[in-house]
Amino acid sequence: MPKFLHPFLYISHYLPHEVEKWIVLITVSLVVIGLLRERTKPSVIFFIGVVILLVTGTISSNDILHSMSNPSIATIIVLVIVTTHLYHTFNLEAILDKMIGKSKNPRLFLLKVTSFAAFLSSFTNNTPVVAGLTPYVYNWCKKMGAHPSKLLIPLSFSTILGGMITIIGTSTNLVLNGFIETNNLPLLAYSDFLYLGILVTFLGILYLVTVGYNLLPENKEVFDDAKAIAPEYLMALEVHKLSKIIGKTVGESELKKFEGAYLIEVHRGGEVITPIPDDFTFKHKDQLMFMGQTDNIMTIVNSELGLEVPNHEDDSEIVEAVIPANSFLDGKYISKINFKEKYDVELVAIHRNGQKVTGELENVTLQAGDMLLLSAGDTFFSNMKSYKEFYVLSTIEKSQRPVVKQMHKAVYLGVLISLILLVGFGVLSILTAAIISFAGLLLIKATNFNTVNKELDLDLIILLMSALTLGDAFINSGASEIVSKMFITIFLPFGVIGVLVGLFLVTVLLTSFVTNVAAISIVFPIAYSVSEMLNLPSTPFFVAIAFAASAAFLTPVSYQTNWIVYGPGGYKTKDFMKIGLPLMGIYCTTCIIFIILYYHLY
Repeated sequence: MPKFLHPFLYISHYLPHEVEKWIVLITVSLVVIGLLRERTKPSVIFFIGVVILLVTGTISSNDILHSMSNPSIATIIVLVIVTTHLYHTFNLEAILDKMIGKSKNPRLFLLKVTSFAAFLSSFTNNTPVVAGLTPYVYNWCKKMGAHPSKLLIPLSFSTILGGMITIIGTSTNLVLNGFIETNNLPLLAYSDFLYLGILVTFLGILYLVTVGYNLLPENKEVFDDAKAIAPEYLMALEVHKLSKIIGKTVGESELKKFEGAYLIEVHRGGEVITPIPDDFTFKHKDQLMFMGQTDNIMTIVNSELGLEVPNHEDDSEIVEAVIPANSFLDGKYISKINFKEKYDVELVAIHRNGQKVTGELENVTLQAGDMLLLSAGDTFFSNMKSYKEFYVLSTIEKSQRPVVKQMHKAVYLGVLISLILLVGFGVLSILTAAIISFAGLLLIKATNFNTVNKELDLDLIILLMSALTLGDAFINSGASEIVSKMFITIFLPFGVIGVLVGLFLVTVLLTSFVTNVAAISIVFPIAYSVSEMLNLPSTPFFVAIAFAASAAFLTPVSYQTNWIVYGPGGYKTKDFMKIGLPLMGIYCTTCIIFIILYYHLY
């Protein structure tokens, strides 16, 4: 311990317990304010809150270590890793084609894809479900001439709904169970989620494909621009030193045989050659400027002619991305953004409103709606889910993923289903099943420890550890009692049902503006203290805050999957409010009535 902290620890050792309560209460209040202001990541805000309590001696390092050893943290980390690699191992698009079929009607397609998304989200992490399905939905819209804005918000909302069918469907439920376990209370079971989860998912999807579909906007901007921009990309390809076209003219090089990609100019030593003479011969390091759709240009790259994307490494992938309306890149000069260091990407090309952006890229100012071609490395894909600056629409060139034999896939899938059933019947713990699932992925060579190391989300680990530490301090110091007494004073005149409704609505309000993990961390101590003071079973209150914390339907900032669809759908914040408010009414009413009846609170 640094010497400068000793005076604080000496003083805090003699602080009365009443003072500690208020230190924790003020710290938690500052954390809530910091989360609402969104100046930095939630993990940083929670971590600073823990440091404040540590410096003041309100908590000790042992308390932090105790939170780190909570099984729920390990469970969430292993489940995220397993879920991510499931999407790498099994061809999601092929599965979707078989399950959804050749639907041409947008509403029928929406019903199928939201039902499938809800099912997947009931036992896997929501984020990779939406990340995997968004390009599929987007491409379906391009083929059928439909509007992605009519389908993408329902896709996000359906995964949120489906995630509440099981205790492993969302990390929020596992974090809540971690709090419950720390306080030696009865853990929530599968039955506490299953019936209510299925009910709200059914009603929610029914609303989304009927009334909700009519409320969604027909945003043409992003979709129409994508169709207009595709033939307009100007992409540079460099002649490799072993290229077959060196010393040959355009006619001799066979470049004209490629359809949909046209050579319009050559850059050599600062000179721009256009039009290209018939007797012009290519040299090493020449940059050939092709106009056309990215898929057609990449066909040339993948041929044996020896042309390559400048600064594109062999293990990188070319991705097509769009800058959403909320991006901080909007208005920034490219020369001021270190793409390689910050995102592990190299900028290949930009296009805007169907028009070619001319001049040196370094002098271009980015705008919302710009389409980017990026050469992306492994770090980019590992952190892609945390980026709000741009959204990846498609991968143009895919790197080789591990090849898994069909027999191994079938065996693993059988083991996975068996594990889910064993967890459901209480034979295995969730953590044990998750570890066995991960071991199975290693055995069939669907992943390795090097890949896992790249995908570990340190930000998530810090957030979970800090949230659990802060939540425990909130309870143990007695600060939650202060808030709970105020809460009971306000809502108890309306009876126990009034307290339940108040708790539910406060949690919904919080989760609409901060992360759901943050919301559950703040509200759990209150729910715990309320049940203790009223001498009532705690399970109904915990189920209430679990479902309320996942009610992220009102704003794009309230949940990660909402951010994923925000850009491609061309949405505005009011679009989420417009479709989310009626859904919130259905969701809240259903949850509250069910909890009252199921747990006999009347």
